[in-house]
Formats: sequence, structure tokens, C-alpha cells
Amino acid sequence: MVSSKTEFAVRGLLSDPNFHMGKAMLQDLALKSSRPISADCREMLEFEWRTFLDKVRLENKGEMWIFDQSTVFFADGKLLGGIKEFEQYVANEFSYQNYRPLMLYEALAEESYQNFFQNSKNDIVFFDVMIDDTPAGKILIELFNEQCPRTCLNFKLLCTGECGRSEESGLKLHYRNSIFHRIVKNGWIQGGDIDMGKGNGGCSAFGAKFDDESFAVEHNSRGIVGMANHGRHTNRSQFYITLQSTPWMNKKYVAFGKVIEGYDVLKKLEALETFNERPKKDVMISAVGVLHDTRQEEEEKVEEAPKKPIEQVVDDVAEGASNLII
Repeated sequence: MVSSKTEFAVRGLLSDPNFHMGKAMLQDLALKSSRPISADCREMLEFEWRTFLDKVRLENKGEMWIFDQSTVFFADGKLLGGIKEFEQYVANEFSYQNYRPLMLYEALAEESYQNFFQNSKNDIVFFDVMIDDTPAGKILIELFNEQCPRTCLNFKLLCTGECGRSEESGLKLHYRNSIFHRIVKNGWIQGGDIDMGKGNGGCSAFGAKFDDESFAVEHNSRGIVGMANHGRHTNRSQFYITLQSTPWMNKKYVAFGKVIEGYDVLKKLEALETFNERPKKDVMISAVGVLHDTRQEEEEKVEEAPKKPIEQVVDDVAEGASNLII
């Protein structure tokens, strides 16, 4: 009689050694066990993990309300719990034990986390947020360069402040010291008015405003970042971060990124008291910058590329000219 396949699922924080331990154990188990298994392992960054954990707690209740680990295991759709419960399960069901040292998985976790930022094809920016002069934490935002390259560039330039001041308005093109002026409960938070912070101003890095680029990114979860506007093709510097899925925004507002870290910061902001959707406390972006810049990496690649001999350059130009159609 053929044993039925056991289907495992692992969800956890990319930087958690227990995630990498569980993943390695399942890979080992698949090779050594006479019983068939499958393993669906998915690592997450902080914001996605915390949001996922909220969902699991609501679905399973009970002991999950006090679950404080950063990796969770399932077998055949049934919640097992954390790493200890998983180890006990595979010991009982498969007579399997892990003998590798925890130090190995700590090194794997640290390397994996660093590699995400070093190897990302998307730019990653950060905001340091203050609430009434008290540090609230840091928000990391991943920009979807491939889907919305021009929109992402505008946002990144406003994060670096490298464009100086607008030639048209004289506004300083920088998010530093700007505020989150609007909090819509169960909707979104809004900031980026680099003019007076009232919610009716702003300026893009390309001029007064620029066109809608693409609606490829959907507003399908909490933490989606998009451009606020005053109608079609009126993007400036104002942006929003969703507090839940907002599908009605699709095709109306250009989403171009997502929050990857800063779960607690967003929680603090949405909990603030408001008057006419304006927070009663000052919420300021005290520092802002780029954590990972793909543009800089491309420049480094060009600098590192081997240079052709001048004779080869001349030949290439001549060959290109001969292929022109006039």
C-alpha cells in the first residue's frame, strides 16, 4: 500500500533562523524518507509576515493569539505551530531529527536578508517618521521599477532631494520634513505635500505634474504605495499608503510600490486621533533616503565593464553605419 503524500507549508520571516532550519529539514526529509512529502516554503519580509500572521490568528484563534514566533508550520492544511511543534511532528511521524547546529541557520538567515537588499532589481527607500517630535520608527518601501519606472524615479528623486528646487515653483523637491496630512480610517494615509502640507499642493521632480504611467500594480493588500492625484494625469509629489485592500482605486490611481518593513509604524499612524481626516498630532518624515539604488549598480557595472581597444570601437561604428537604412 502506497503511503499518501504529506503536504507541508512553511511561512516565515526571511531573517528568522527557524525558517531556514525548517526549510532545510524538509529538504532533507524529502531525500531520506520512504514516505512522499511536498514542501511549500515561502519567506517574507517583516510587513508581509506581520500581516500574514494577523490573518492566521483570525482564522485559527485559540493559542495563535499568543503565538510570538516568526515562522509557522502546517501539515496537510492543519496548523502545527512553531519550530518546536514542527520538530516534534516530524520526529513522531517520520522518525526524523535535525542535528545541524543553530549557528548554521543563523548565518543563513543573516545572509539571506542581506542578499535580498543587495540583489533586488527594485529600488528600496526609507522614511524615518516622527509623531510630535517622538521617533515612531522606520518605513521601508520597495519601488516597482519595471512596472512604473518614471513614477518610481519621481518618488526616488524626491527621497534623495538631488533635484534641488523646482524651477517653476521654487519648492524644495524633497520629502524630508514633510508631513502625513491625512489619515482615512480603514482606507489610507496620505503625505508628500511638499508645499504647505495642507493637502492641496506639491510638485513632481519632472515639473508641476506628470502623466499616469501604468495601472499594472493593483491595490490588493495593505501597504500598497501609490500617487495621489486631482484627476487623470495630475501626479505630483503626494502619495498614499493603503491600510487595506482598496480595489476601487485600481485604474484611478497609479500604484508603484509596497511597504516591506514598518508594520508597527503604520499601526501607530492609523491609530492616531483625527479631525476631518487630519491627524491631531504632527506626523513628520524626519529623514528619508535610498537604501538600495539600482541606478548606482548599473553605473558601477558600466565602470567595471572591460573597455574595447580603439580599433574595435572604430570597426563597430563602421559596421553600425553600414547597417543604417536611409
